[in-house]
Amino acid sequence: MPLNRRKFLKKSAVTGAGVAIAGAAAAPAAQAAEAKKPGKPVGQPKRYALTVLGTTDLHGHVFNWDYFKNAEYTDKAGNAQGLARISTLVNQIRAEKGRENVLLLDAGDTIQGTPLTYYYAKVDPITAKGGPVHPMAQAMNAIGYDAAALGNHEFNYGIETLRKFESQLRFPLLGANAVDAKTLKPAFQPYAIRTFCVKGAPPVKVAILGLTNPGIAIWDKAYVQGKLAFPGLEEQAAKWVPRLKAMGADVVVVSAHSGSSGTSSYGDQLPYVENSAALVAQQVPDIDAVLVGHAHVEIPELKVTNEKTGKTVVLSEPLAYAERLSVFDIELVFDKGRWTVESVASKVLNSNTVADDPKITKLLSDEHAKVVEYVNQVVGSATETLTTVEARYKDAPIIDLITKVQEDVVKAALAGTSYASLPVISQASPFSRTSEIPAGNVTIRDLSSLYVYDNTLVAKLLTGAQVKAYLEYSAEYFVQTAAGAVVDVDKLTNANNRPDYNYDYVSGLSYDIDIAQAAGSRIKNLTFGGAALDDAQQFVFAVNNYRANGGGAFPYVASATELWSESTEIRTRIAEWVTAKGVLDPKDFSSVDWKLTRDGTPVF
Repeated sequence: MPLNRRKFLKKSAVTGAGVAIAGAAAAPAAQAAEAKKPGKPVGQPKRYALTVLGTTDLHGHVFNWDYFKNAEYTDKAGNAQGLARISTLVNQIRAEKGRENVLLLDAGDTIQGTPLTYYYAKVDPITAKGGPVHPMAQAMNAIGYDAAALGNHEFNYGIETLRKFESQLRFPLLGANAVDAKTLKPAFQPYAIRTFCVKGAPPVKVAILGLTNPGIAIWDKAYVQGKLAFPGLEEQAAKWVPRLKAMGADVVVVSAHSGSSGTSSYGDQLPYVENSAALVAQQVPDIDAVLVGHAHVEIPELKVTNEKTGKTVVLSEPLAYAERLSVFDIELVFDKGRWTVESVASKVLNSNTVADDPKITKLLSDEHAKVVEYVNQVVGSATETLTTVEARYKDAPIIDLITKVQEDVVKAALAGTSYASLPVISQASPFSRTSEIPAGNVTIRDLSSLYVYDNTLVAKLLTGAQVKAYLEYSAEYFVQTAAGAVVDVDKLTNANNRPDYNYDYVSGLSYDIDIAQAAGSRIKNLTFGGAALDDAQQFVFAVNNYRANGGGAFPYVASATELWSESTEIRTRIAEWVTAKGVLDPKDFSSVDWKLTRDGTPVF
């Protein structure tokens, strides 16, 4: 069962200790060293093979099911998703290696990402009196995880939901760099130690250090500000790894909700690196393996040389949504009275090679069915089909729906205030390339697929000059394309690897984006109300909380005066708006605010 948090904090304040998880009965004292009888040849050194399995960024994927399409998940690469598949892979490896020689970890982002996780956070919340056990807790408990790191999305529904989820787990939720904002003492268990027995030799002690993402301080500022702080991963690993070695850890495995690229999405807003897993391996001695998360990329094996010891550290990141399982094979040798890691190798296994574990299917079929029924509720009807297929490079009505809903909500919220007379403009991003609201009946799942994140709405105060700078920054998303060049829409966007969710429409204005120009000089013909935009004009900017808190490092918005905010998800506001209208007709929300040009000539 999880460690009692009050007892843990009291203990950690005195000793800095984590918790030791017994993997098996301790080896007898008689096995403390190999017997070497006089007159007999010295035997070969004892060896031990440990297997560490890892998942990350599960984001609520229990089954190979797409709730937005109401069908089995499928993609062009033939991937499969879901913990039910991972369970089968884990069972196979435990059968092959011996369960007593296998450690199963996760690197975070578990309780947000699908209608399943939304349902048990908001519709039938786990925090309610006598509420349900979270499906992800049920699945991970049944599979037998040993430990998991905190992900940034664990905080999306607030600390109460996270703490309830934590209490439902039968394994620790680790976050050495998630600390109390006032005392700077650990707010979550920093580490766990697992003991593995070896016949004829001392047991092998494996320490698991959990690290989470500093960006939580920005992305979920509303929930954590003044309560929790998130120092850098490198700094905290340097603090904790020596302690773990001093406690007798033979193997140190880090589970880090942090990518390996060394980059950050939040500019210079924090002094800590967002994707620092490789930096941890490079800078902190005595780490043997790192399970990497957060970046949603597949890394079967990445070898990093520690700059202080010259030792090779092995990193692996399995693909998100339970599409892959990382496998670390760690070989140890007992020589000269101690265990030493001799080699580490890693790979990933594809969950599309196995079927669902029927145990998980049986366990969670009822919860799955409830969510399927919920997302298929009809809330209105559409006069025509709306899609995001071209939304990255053309002003699409389906994105205008988001900006219109946000404008209406903010206008209503500010009615009767001193800001009510200011014009409201609104931002939205083309999150998905495959969303579609079909003509005819519109369901909750149709609208949820349009807005896949659990963002909430904020109103900020910006000037015309700041809005222009914001638009210029957004326009960096497009690849510079000369006027005479052939336009390939697949190569037109995502310049410098900027993701789609960091490109913004802004409604209520009219402007061109001249992609023949260099970044920073692309916004042309920017007007408001039919006249050139006045730099001093004040606007109320309806913006999601991710962007408002600095996500994507857009200029001015994070530091701008906040006029209003709420905790209701934008996705819910869209469903309410459509339900109230009854009929979804583009004439009620669509307008062409922007277009791509080259030297003044429209691209499309």
